[in-house]
Amino acid sequence: MLQKIKNSFALAFGNIRSNLLHTFLSVLGIVIGVAALVSILSLIDGMERLAREQISSTTSLNAIMVQSQSHKSVNDVRIKRDTFYVIDYDHFKQLTSVLTRPAEGVFRTSLAGEVVFDNGKRIGAYAWTSAAPIRSDTAKFTGAVYQVDDVDQKRNVVVVNQAFVAASLLDSITIEPGQVVNFIGKELKVIGIVPEPKVKAPQIYFPITLLTTAELYAHPPMVYMDAKKTEDIPLLKEEITNWLEKNYGQAQENFTIQTNDFRIDQATKAFLLFRVIMGLIVGISVLVGGIGVMNVLLISVTERTAEIGIRKATGANRRDIVLLFLSESITVSAFGSLLGLVIGVVGTMIIIPIVTAITKVPFQADYTLNTLLIITIVSLLVGIVFGTYPAIRASRLNPVDAIRHE
Repeated sequence: MLQKIKNSFALAFGNIRSNLLHTFLSVLGIVIGVAALVSILSLIDGMERLAREQISSTTSLNAIMVQSQSHKSVNDVRIKRDTFYVIDYDHFKQLTSVLTRPAEGVFRTSLAGEVVFDNGKRIGAYAWTSAAPIRSDTAKFTGAVYQVDDVDQKRNVVVVNQAFVAASLLDSITIEPGQVVNFIGKELKVIGIVPEPKVKAPQIYFPITLLTTAELYAHPPMVYMDAKKTEDIPLLKEEITNWLEKNYGQAQENFTIQTNDFRIDQATKAFLLFRVIMGLIVGISVLVGGIGVMNVLLISVTERTAEIGIRKATGANRRDIVLLFLSESITVSAFGSLLGLVIGVVGTMIIIPIVTAITKVPFQADYTLNTLLIITIVSLLVGIVFGTYPAIRASRLNPVDAIRHE
């Protein structure tokens, strides 16, 4: 059987070589369809990869966020609850201690207010309070940064960013380490300055333990758990939920537990929908190309009627004739698909610089294994589906009538 298949494909290649121009014209529809399919799929894959990179750059995909349910919905109106739960610093430390998988915990909240100086001048700023020191591995600091010990000891220390320093200079105020400022009634000692070149607004950072219980309820803090491994997220989420239910009751009613994987899922579903719709549209060209292949094979059956009669008269059965024409159909479809693949890749290489120049986005096509598999499956399906009827028609020819055919 394998020898018959090998011989059938050898004969098919011989027929293609002897009628190369005719074969190319017959598969032109497949070439165009496959080229368009390759271009669209690779561009969509590139768009999806860019979206994943942008999502990953703005937030950690391994993050689990826990936030107090401080509001409720009444008739589609968001109203603040009279009573709700807030996680404090001690409970945050308890939560991090019960987790069985490695994760970096961040406990913080933000508020806005005025920083008051000794001379009475005021600078508006956003304040970030956290239970961990500012990461000094991503920026170069002038002075010191507060540490975990400063949080535990509730030391009145503060770090300001460069935008805050610039705003102060506009009011002829010089910020120096050791300087004392007042924020929401708290005397804070400046111990460091962080550049933060991308942050334009004045910001300050101080330990979250300096906030009173009333201030925590006014600005409910959020817990971020950044898992070391993505596969640990489901277990960590379950452990966090169990701990919240143990300490605060119904976790889903009192807290929002959210992961960032839903953003990837949403983007993936959107691109999948786009990929399917565009694939169906481009599939019309492939369908037209398949009809072209079928017409060429029907003509080939007519032209080679005498040959078919001789083959059947010398011992070839119907299965051999079907296999011969199916092999030729698959070979022709594969030839058109391969040519379309090359044209599609070259086309995307021409399109990408144009798209990048217009959008100013560092966009690249992504040639994945899925795209190659789809092209392979398309070529096989087109060859089998549109080659079946001509092959069956050829196999049903009467050998005597076929030999007499002129």
